[in-house]
Amino acid sequence: MVTIPAHAILLDMDGTLVDSDAVVDRLMGRWASAHGLDVDTVLRMSHGRQGHEVMAELLPDRPAEENLADNEELLAAEISDTDGIVEIPGAARLLAAIADVPHALVTSATLPLARARMRAAGLVVPAVAVTADDVTESKPSPAGFLRAAELLDVDPRECVVFEDSRAGIAAGLAAGATVIGVGAAAADYGPDHVVADLTSVNFDGESLRIHPIGR
Repeated sequence: MVTIPAHAILLDMDGTLVDSDAVVDRLMGRWASAHGLDVDTVLRMSHGRQGHEVMAELLPDRPAEENLADNEELLAAEISDTDGIVEIPGAARLLAAIADVPHALVTSATLPLARARMRAAGLVVPAVAVTADDVTESKPSPAGFLRAAELLDVDPRECVVFEDSRAGIAAGLAAGATVIGVGAAAADYGPDHVVADLTSVNFDGESLRIHPIGR
């Protein structure tokens, strides 16, 4: 068991609190096929990032306005399509345990999408939420985590970030936080610690106690 002091806790959503892979694979896969792109490549690039930024990388000669329009259509579809969304094991218990300490959701989703997915998973959006609407740069930029720390009035270096994606983990590390990767695949992205899921995390009011993979 590892004990980690936590003055504030910053949580990603997709892949960390909520398993939305079924929806993302379905909708982004459909978009990829419509544009003649390799579905696996598109899905791998999309995880933890805003859709229009991924589109701009995949289709560099395409007008930005078309990417933004496609992204808006995808967001509308994602808000209404919650079939298959479930809680990452331990998410509800962890959110309940940290209710009285500074914490925030930091996601590349918009606030309406975050509310829809959290609701579908039986979770409540924290009072402090930094979404795609609140920052000009998405992960791997640390902007979202830095903004959340500012709103909570906590030094980013005293925060603990929970993340699962390459972009999210890079963002948390760039913010100076201690980063806990969620899911075995997160180990490939260099977080400070990795847990299988959130059932491996406990909070005693001051510190997080985790059971990292491999220990």
